[in-house]
Amino acid sequence: MSIWWSLHLRREAASVPLARRLLLGTMETAGVDPDVSFDLSVALTEACANAVEHGGDGRPGEAPGAYQVTAYLDGEKCRIEVADSGPGFPARRMTRRTTQVGAATPSPAPVAAPVAAGTTVTAPVTPAPAPTAESGRGLCLIEQLADHVYFRNRPGRGAVVSFDKILKWREGALLRAM
Repeated sequence: MSIWWSLHLRREAASVPLARRLLLGTMETAGVDPDVSFDLSVALTEACANAVEHGGDGRPGEAPGAYQVTAYLDGEKCRIEVADSGPGFPARRMTRRTTQVGAATPSPAPVAAPVAAGTTVTAPVTPAPAPTAESGRGLCLIEQLADHVYFRNRPGRGAVVSFDKILKWREGALLRAM
């Protein structure tokens, strides 16, 4: 069973809870585990908040100040994509560091679970914000809550954040993956 939806939203703060509630309602109806739903809803909230704050002005042929949210629940995975029409990510955000983790090599970034030897870990080059900073944690939080995160720029058309997570299902879920 697959579920797919896409929203075109104005860059207004009120649009963020709308996207979050739609995602949570869809996942609850499908029977996704509440902890997984919560993680994805927080990641979506951060991505939408970034689009609202940094998404830039609309481009010709587009609604001014718009951004798009697309979610796919397909099989055992949920993928979410948030695309805006802003200037895109700075070059330092697009630069990634990849490390092969060995038996004596620690993971290059904080991870939610231990990393097995021989695993390749990709981490952002940008440092985490200071603990007292008022902003700057959103993309780092998305990276911690999702299984895979991708940042890309669409030259002249904005930035895209996409992330996915393997789904866990409640007992007796109606739309459990087959």
